[in-house]
Amino acid sequence: MTNLEIVRSTYEGKNSEENGRNLSQHAGKNIVWTEAKGFPYGGTYTGLEAIGKNVFHRLATEWIDYKFTPEGYVAEGDEVVAYGTYTAVNPSTGKPLTARVAHLWQLKDGKIVSFEQFVDSQTVNDTFKV
Repeated sequence: MTNLEIVRSTYEGKNSEENGRNLSQHAGKNIVWTEAKGFPYGGTYTGLEAIGKNVFHRLATEWIDYKFTPEGYVAEGDEVVAYGTYTAVNPSTGKPLTARVAHLWQLKDGKIVSFEQFVDSQTVNDTFKV
């Protein structure tokens, strides 16, 4: 698989479980995952267990229908950028979320070694305001 195909597989599975399996299959042992400062889960997490606990579990349990819809990719060497839109509903306020986002993936020898999120965090945080 090419680096672009690896990254695409983490978004374009039949469901989120398949996407998670694809991520775990291609993740480096000490993958570093950075959620944007100001984002509700902002911070850097190392390893699949920490990423699952601090990001994916929370996205699955703290939002309604949270998803990232990729609109395009840019790949060069060991870097792949995916850009698109987050959508969800905040269950505590009922407010819908629509936020533009880009993800920077870095790979080495066919393994994902890092991920960095770029997002308009204010758009996300506004969904928490009553």
